[in-house]
Amino acid sequence: MTRRTGRRPGNPGTREAILDAARTAFAERGFDAASIRAIAGTAEVDPALVHHYFGSKDQLFLAAMNFPVDPGQLVPKVLAGDLDGVGERMVRIFLGVWDSPAGSAGVALLRSAVSNEWTARLLREFITTQVLRRVLEQLDVDPAQLPLRGSLVATQMIGLAMMRHVVRLEPVASADPETLAAAIGPTIQRYLTGPLPT
Repeated sequence: MTRRTGRRPGNPGTREAILDAARTAFAERGFDAASIRAIAGTAEVDPALVHHYFGSKDQLFLAAMNFPVDPGQLVPKVLAGDLDGVGERMVRIFLGVWDSPAGSAGVALLRSAVSNEWTARLLREFITTQVLRRVLEQLDVDPAQLPLRGSLVATQMIGLAMMRHVVRLEPVASADPETLAAAIGPTIQRYLTGPLPT
């Protein structure tokens, strides 16, 4: 009997091998530089098997992050309506996810990112590529300002999640989401579309 050589066929361990390779690639190279082909090579599978299990690179990234909500489905809701309301809608939708049972995965990720650089890299990639870039690319702002604008928005949103769900600072921890959207939304709006300091 001869031992089979070549790439690993599909089996129960294949999906986990792909996810492990993807987490490493996304943390080390970032979302944009990580390729399906390289991830498949590390997992010793054919790239077609990665597509079979996960579909697109975006979907693979979400699975690697173990995040239960696809931002690609939420961003159109943030952008629906007038431009002046994007900040409030972003806070409202953000809280809708984080305050739901699905938000527990985000809280776990946030707690881990505080003490683990590898997880922090994955969280940075997730926020940058899956959320903020998708919103900012639809707004009429100078492309050179996108990194700063995105980072400023992230300070508020992650700060909100941290104070509401990890530190549990009152009255933010128990405040009505509409109250927080009305209070924080204008700041997010300014970061997204307002003038920046020169």
